[in-house]
Amino acid sequence: MSDPLQPIREKIDAHDHQLVELLNSRLALAAEIGKLKRTSGGQIYVPEREDAVLRKVASLNHGPIKNEALQAIYREIMSAAIALEKPLLIAYLGPEATYTHAAAIKKFGASVDYSAIATISDIFTAVEKGEADYGIIPIENSTEGSVREALDGFVESDLKAVAQIHLEINHALISATPLALIKKVYSKDQALAQCRAWLQRHLPHAQLVETSSTATAVEFAQSEPGVAAIASELAAQVRGVPVLAKNIQDKNDNTTRFFVIGKKASGPVGGGRDLTSFVISLGDEAAAHSGSLLKMLMPFGQRGINLSKVESRPSKKRPWDYLFFIDVTGHHDDPAMKEAVAELRQFCPLVKWLGSYPAVTP
Repeated sequence: MSDPLQPIREKIDAHDHQLVELLNSRLALAAEIGKLKRTSGGQIYVPEREDAVLRKVASLNHGPIKNEALQAIYREIMSAAIALEKPLLIAYLGPEATYTHAAAIKKFGASVDYSAIATISDIFTAVEKGEADYGIIPIENSTEGSVREALDGFVESDLKAVAQIHLEINHALISATPLALIKKVYSKDQALAQCRAWLQRHLPHAQLVETSSTATAVEFAQSEPGVAAIASELAAQVRGVPVLAKNIQDKNDNTTRFFVIGKKASGPVGGGRDLTSFVISLGDEAAAHSGSLLKMLMPFGQRGINLSKVESRPSKKRPWDYLFFIDVTGHHDDPAMKEAVAELRQFCPLVKWLGSYPAVTP
């Protein structure tokens, strides 16, 4: 009896043969582009081109594959292409298996090189000194807000945010000790805060201890009795520590936004699909006038530039002096944006462009 699956499998084999040939042909073209870029000094990683490719393949897709899966495949294709053009080194907040590591792989794929860095400030330094081509840093969480060290790093650095990644965060409680015997829980400050309610219900008497990263917390849980960590299931798997509870974050839609930071700014995507970040100080204007924040936002609003985020932080330079971190739609090079910035500089002592980058690809 003939196998009814055989004709279908033969067609799949034929498609695989074509796919491999086409992929290698595409990568050969990418290698040619790499040679031209190296000759002219062009950027190997171009976020606006990446965004255009991902949007293009989504527009060509008629199913049954979902856009998310198709774009993930293309990210790996582009990762392989980048590696052929020039080896890239991406610095991330380590050690291995942190959420920042996961975000880095989601953005750059498996074909580039990665370097685990101990702190966010050290990531800025590594990219500034050319020890890494790009860095990945967490910038804000949907539950707990902005990452203070990342915002502070932008104030002191001339690096630019060139791209962004959104990563869904699912925390696990990880320990070789039974739940009833856990006395300490280690994790990064943001992770502890994102699981506050669960910890209060299940481990109300446990001491909460901050660490430099979630993966570092798992190392403590691996070596110390009575200790648990809050981290990803991947971190538990990498270090061989049991998972006691999954999805312990207080909100199911817990998402962290990461920035890719680099020396050279991204070009515009256009069509309203760019975002731009600034840090602005009102100086004495803020203390003298109650409507100073509105005055700061008016140059954008009057030109149809939408505000997507505003956050204030003490400047640490003098009492009651605040810095405002804002995200607006559009690119820094847009004429309307340039006009708004020029107007702001007439009354703001600090207007610093942190970067422009593509909005999240649907």
